[in-house]
Amino acid sequence: MKSNCSRRDFLAAGLVAPVTAIRNRVHVPQAPKLTYRTLGKTGLKVTTLSFGCMTTSDPSVIVRAADLGINHFDTARGYQNGNNERMVGLALKEKRKQVIISSKSQARDKASALADLETSLRELGTDYLDIWYLHMKNEPAEVTSDLLEAQRAAKKDGKIRFSGVSTHFNMDRMLPYLAKLGQVDVVLTTYNFSMRSVASDRNTDTQAPRTDMTGTIRSARQSGLGTIAMKTLAGGVARVGRGDRLYGADPQLLRTQLSREGVPVAAIKWALKNESVDAAIVCMTDHDQVDQNLRAMSEPFTPKDEELLRIQLAAISPTYCRMCGSCGGVCEKGLPVPDVLRYLTYAEGYAQFAMARQQYLALPQRVRAVRCDECETCSVRCPSGVQVQQRISFAQEMFA
Repeated sequence: MKSNCSRRDFLAAGLVAPVTAIRNRVHVPQAPKLTYRTLGKTGLKVTTLSFGCMTTSDPSVIVRAADLGINHFDTARGYQNGNNERMVGLALKEKRKQVIISSKSQARDKASALADLETSLRELGTDYLDIWYLHMKNEPAEVTSDLLEAQRAAKKDGKIRFSGVSTHFNMDRMLPYLAKLGQVDVVLTTYNFSMRSVASDRNTDTQAPRTDMTGTIRSARQSGLGTIAMKTLAGGVARVGRGDRLYGADPQLLRTQLSREGVPVAAIKWALKNESVDAAIVCMTDHDQVDQNLRAMSEPFTPKDEELLRIQLAAISPTYCRMCGSCGGVCEKGLPVPDVLRYLTYAEGYAQFAMARQQYLALPQRVRAVRCDECETCSVRCPSGVQVQQRISFAQEMFA
């Protein structure tokens, strides 16, 4: 090693090693059946199962997925403290022209967003992104003219091919707004089997559907908006360690609940049943998950899948937030309930405790100072049965 080798170069070399190793493996897997859909008006042909890189730390998993034919990989500027993009770029370096790479910025103004884009391009080792998202925009007012101008400027300069917005909450309002806006090419939206039981009005106890997300997506897609589903597993696949004190006396129970055999593939197939969903972005952390999830592209959705999801939905109903907006989203003390519940999902379902805690600690201090166990009653009522006060109290204990 040269004496002037930087720490950054050393770390990058460490990421390249496993990439090289996986390509040198003798084992050649059986080629999977791949299905493709056209991503809205972009003309891009994407594999219906796409790769969410947020939780991936082993680049060989990304390399293998690309070798098997998955052609869409999604990352973000903030994933893994900014290191995820670098790993993804190194893993896909040899296939850059054959794959579709998307990244995101959570910036709130044009200058910051464009600075994020420059960093993303540098870390990914590319001179353009196929899709660049304004990240976590959950209200129309958050998609500002300033940020839209940043996307227009990036397109004009050839640094992005298509513009997008990712939305985790209030999807039934955001998708029609983005479709009508006309500037956005792609939306990345929460969509999963749990959304069949949401309430019709905010702050009500009725169980009547507030909206048909399947229909909402269909309408947005008919307008030409490319539509990609995320959070399709409705909670992820738990990686809770045995004896982990954070999850109580019986972490095995939680692991079983979130990882019931057959549920992940059934959940992906359920999302792809909606032909207006162009692709489902699914986080994959190991080779077994890649092999398992590839089946969703070649197998039909069956009555057995439906029964699996019915049982799963009953199991997660007290804990999993649908992000539907029926509760209003903020308690009377200003606590952003869906956000905090999403952080719990990252910790429990994706085993990303550090990321979950980092996002929780980024909340304003006045919000972090709220303690749900000090309230006699909770002002937020979830029509889907989530035990809001209990779950938020747990999050406060865990993250604070």
